[in-house]
Amino acid sequence: METILEQQRRYHEEKERLMDAKTKEMLHKKSTLREQINSDHRTRAMLDVKNLFLNDRMRKDELAAISGPNEFAEFYNRLKQIKEFHRKHPNEISIPMSVEFEELMKARDNPSEEAQNLVEFTDEEGYGRYLDLHDCYLKYINLKGAEKLEYISYLSTFDQLFDIPKDRKNAEYKKYLEMLLEYLQDYTDRVKPLLDQNELYGKVLLDFEKKWEMGTFPGWPKETSSALTHAGAHLDLSAFSSWEELASLGLDRLKSALMALGLKCGGTLEERAQRLFSTKGKSLESLDPSLFAKNPKAKGPKKDTERNKEIAFLEAQVYEYVEVLGEQRQLTHENVQRKQARTGEEREEEEEEQLSESESEDEDNEIIYNPKNLPLGWDGKPIPYWLYKLHGLNINYNCEICGNYTYRGPKAFQRHFAEWRHAHGMRCLGIPNTAHFANVTQIEDAVSLWAKLKSQKALERWQPDTEVSPHGWNNAFYGWCFKHENQYNIFLTPL
Repeated sequence: METILEQQRRYHEEKERLMDAKTKEMLHKKSTLREQINSDHRTRAMLDVKNLFLNDRMRKDELAAISGPNEFAEFYNRLKQIKEFHRKHPNEISIPMSVEFEELMKARDNPSEEAQNLVEFTDEEGYGRYLDLHDCYLKYINLKGAEKLEYISYLSTFDQLFDIPKDRKNAEYKKYLEMLLEYLQDYTDRVKPLLDQNELYGKVLLDFEKKWEMGTFPGWPKETSSALTHAGAHLDLSAFSSWEELASLGLDRLKSALMALGLKCGGTLEERAQRLFSTKGKSLESLDPSLFAKNPKAKGPKKDTERNKEIAFLEAQVYEYVEVLGEQRQLTHENVQRKQARTGEEREEEEEEQLSESESEDEDNEIIYNPKNLPLGWDGKPIPYWLYKLHGLNINYNCEICGNYTYRGPKAFQRHFAEWRHAHGMRCLGIPNTAHFANVTQIEDAVSLWAKLKSQKALERWQPDTEVSPHGWNNAFYGWCFKHENQYNIFLTPL
């Protein structure tokens, strides 16, 4: 029977041996991805040791018992227990802890078939090399209103959740997000077991709360500029300067906007336009209660806000895990693209080559010679220098809109304009990420171009003061013709 102090001494010894074993494990050369993943899982198993120290109260009681006034009685009592234990177990053999750790090292150097497959992966995942998002893809394309696209296109766009309209982010969409997030978390736990996902969750939560309060989270702008946007109606009153302009939208459009606010939607066209225009720049709480319908759903907006926040937080976690698994995602896209371009026989040959290469890698323990610090290819070796120069990977492109993020090569630089990081930066600037802003990386250039485009749109906007004569002649055009009648030999017939 071990005492509290003896147990703690044993735990201290185990801690020291575990630290030594983890150090040797991390210094051990891993020649393949399989070895790297298995090594990380062995290291995490060593980290998952219980707390070294027991309850402080039990330790104090133990010290008091062996140092109190009856210390000799306590000593003989424990001696009696030890003799009784060995009488009942005369052939008990004590195995030193060092033997257990020696067996652990032997199992690492000469792994069995079970030890080589510590983690379970699907055939599509290639033991942690690729993602298998087929189930999530099927769930996505079956969402109501979802765009029907190919699997390879889905791999490129499944993290662009900010482009999905808010009216499509319903309960089924939330289930899809939960399914996608569950897979990404499970896959990360298998591929990167040393990553602390609890710490990652806290980091995402803190960052999300800040962005949500400021209204800068991608796809969910803060809806406080007017009552309409607060309720989620797709009508921007800032583009209208008077109720007469609103009246041009028609009865049905005004009715739908008023119903979205819970306001009375009856009356003439002028009354509806005036009632709707009176909400410009105001929140729902500041409106006159007489404007609301008899049974407004007071708790509706609050419930919608809570539901939207839950969905947005799921999206925030997806964004973070996509960043963590960026390398696997890129390899998956290339693998699917390569498979689609090959026949069935070529795919079988490729699988056989991969098996033979993995066996040869186990025997090859040479240190990779990479003096020019070239990127590593799919085989874990530096790519050829001519290929490095051909793809322009020696050229770095900086994008100020993306937070001064650096992209290597023109291909990655051009691709990033359609990715979420650049789109989020444009959204923070209040600028739509359209084709007008292609290859624009400086904030000042983007803002000046957006101001120029807005001024051009303002000139092209319809002017309500321009009237049309009963005979179909535009008064402005008729006046211009009259002014330049002699210059251009225009002959006008009086109305």
